[in-house]
Amino acid sequence: MIDITIVIVNYKSWNALSECLEALSAIESTRFSFETIVVDNCSNDGKFDTFKTQFPTIRFIENNGNNGFANGCNTGAKAANGAYLLFLNPDTVAGEEAIYELWQTAKNNTDFGIVTCTQVDAYDKKYKEIRFFPSLKTLFGPFRALNRAFSKETVQGNFSEDKNIVFPDWATGAVIFMSKSWYQKINGWNEKYWLYFEDVDICKRVINHHGKVALIRNTSILHKHGGASRINIKTKALTKTEVLISQHVYFQEHSQGLERFVIQFLLLITLLLEKTILAILGCLFFFIPKLKVNIFIFRNLILYYISALSNGTWTSPRATLYTK
Repeated sequence: MIDITIVIVNYKSWNALSECLEALSAIESTRFSFETIVVDNCSNDGKFDTFKTQFPTIRFIENNGNNGFANGCNTGAKAANGAYLLFLNPDTVAGEEAIYELWQTAKNNTDFGIVTCTQVDAYDKKYKEIRFFPSLKTLFGPFRALNRAFSKETVQGNFSEDKNIVFPDWATGAVIFMSKSWYQKINGWNEKYWLYFEDVDICKRVINHHGKVALIRNTSILHKHGGASRINIKTKALTKTEVLISQHVYFQEHSQGLERFVIQFLLLITLLLEKTILAILGCLFFFIPKLKVNIFIFRNLILYYISALSNGTWTSPRATLYTK
C-alpha cells in the first residue's frame, strides 16, 4: 500500500487536466509515495487515449457513462492503493508541499474526517472559507440575513485570521483529503447526487460520525474554476438545474418529518416562481444568452418535478441510472 491516491474525475476538461497532471507528474517526493488515477466520465471525444499516452505514469479509467462526480470519485477510490485519498478537480494545480501538509494533518488528527486547504484563483485571491450546512434558516434570503446578524461574532471568532486550522461545516469537492478508513466508515460519496451538493453531503456524514472537517491555512492549491460545466447554453442550463435538484436531494437525505416537508414545499414553490419569471424574461429577451438560458432551466426543472412525482423520489433522474 502506498501513502496517497489522488483521484481526479474528468469530463471534457482536458486543457485544465493537462496542467493539473503536469504539476503532479513533476513531483518527485521523498516524503510520501503517491499514485494518480483519472476517471474520465465518458468524454467520448477521442482524447482519452491521447492522454494515456501523454501521461504514462498515471492510471486512466474510462467510466461507462457521464455518471456524475460522486460516481466518478467512488470508481477511482475502488481502484486506489493508497492509505489516504485526495480528491482533486481537474482545474486545480497542486504542489508537493500542499499534498504533504494535507497528509500530515490527516495523519496527526485522526478525528479529522476530511481535510482541505486554502484555495486561490489565478490572481492569488482566496476562495470562501466560511461554509454552513443548508438548513431552513440559511435557505432563503431573509432567513440568511437574520442568521448572519445573530451569528456574526461567533463566526468571526471561529474563523479569525490568526488561526491556522479552521472548521467550516463543509468543504468544496475541489480539494477533499481523507483516510481510506474514514472513506469506508461513511460509505464513500453519495451517488444520489449527479452534480453539486455531493461535497456538502459527504462532509455532513463525516460530522454525523463525530468527525471534523478541517481547513488548513498554511498551504494552498490553485483552483481555476469552470470548465466542462460551462460549454454552451444547454450545458450551462443542465448544470444550473442540477444545483436546484441537488438541494432537494440534500434535504431529503438530511432532514426529516415536518421540517423536511416544510423545506421541500417552500423550496419547490420559490424555485417554480423564480424560474417562471426568469423564463418569461428569457422569452422576451432571447437574444441575450444569459437570459435565454433560463428557458432551458425552467423546462429542465418542470421535467424534474414531473419525474419526482411519477417515480416518488427527489433523486436526480441522471443519478437514478446509477443508484438502482
